[in-house]
Amino acid sequence: ITNDLQQAVLEKGLFYPPDPASLKECSLGGNVATNAGGPRCVKYGVTRQYILGLEVVLADGQVLQCGSRCHKNKTGFDLVGMFVGSEGMLGIVTELTLRLLPNPPARAMISCSFREFHEAANAVQRVLGAGHLPSALEISDKFTLQAAREHVGRELIPDGDAHLLLEIDGQESSVQSECAQLEKLLDELNVVTLASAVTEEECERIWEIRRAFSYSLRATGLTKLNEDIVVPRGRLVDLAKFSEQLQEETGYSIASFGHAGDGNIHVNIMVPPMENESNLKQVDEALDRLFTQILAWGGVVS
Repeated sequence: ITNDLQQAVLEKGLFYPPDPASLKECSLGGNVATNAGGPRCVKYGVTRQYILGLEVVLADGQVLQCGSRCHKNKTGFDLVGMFVGSEGMLGIVTELTLRLLPNPPARAMISCSFREFHEAANAVQRVLGAGHLPSALEISDKFTLQAAREHVGRELIPDGDAHLLLEIDGQESSVQSECAQLEKLLDELNVVTLASAVTEEECERIWEIRRAFSYSLRATGLTKLNEDIVVPRGRLVDLAKFSEQLQEETGYSIASFGHAGDGNIHVNIMVPPMENESNLKQVDEALDRLFTQILAWGGVVS
């Protein structure tokens, strides 16, 4: 299980960055099959960047060794890259050689909320445009926050109709300095609330906001159609406005949240029970509009 590995290497002062939301349940083999990502993709990349070598059993029973234990291995075809993300179609992975990093000695988190979703999306552009590279940069919209308030309690979820979560890591002095710079930048962007955390316990408390979202949306009683899409980062504000427009025109609630730092947003169309034939048709039309727009922007359905 991914979380088990992360905890084991942490005890040795090491760090395995990929962190899919299901890290307490998903297997490393599954992460390789799907090339899993997570909130830290913006700084650290996806699973592929942390696979040095693989042992794979092919369809005819042959055992293939590809890659190595070397951190630099650039000659020949990238066979490791072929298998990572292939979803088991090319073979079954039976052993992994992973790239581990030194564990960053310090981290800090910033939680801030806004009146509008597109304001939070604009803040993402401002943070990155100012030369900052957070280890996580997570966004959420009004419906997502409201569902979380109903499910886990209003005291945990900040005021406002959009939320932005930032995590930075590194050496203690640099983390403190960058946290102060980010707070100053965000404070100039018409935030509703702004809070920061530097201790492990405080940081985890802010992460609980993000981890509550999927469970809270399921608790609404609506059918959660979770579409996982990616847009070029320059289109993030456009996506926020398009989601709001789609919600108004279809009448379906839309809950958008996810990894704003790399443009990977979970756009959830929330619909009543779908046994009704007209509901199915309307949902299909809404999804067609969403996917068509994403592709027109040069995005991908992930």
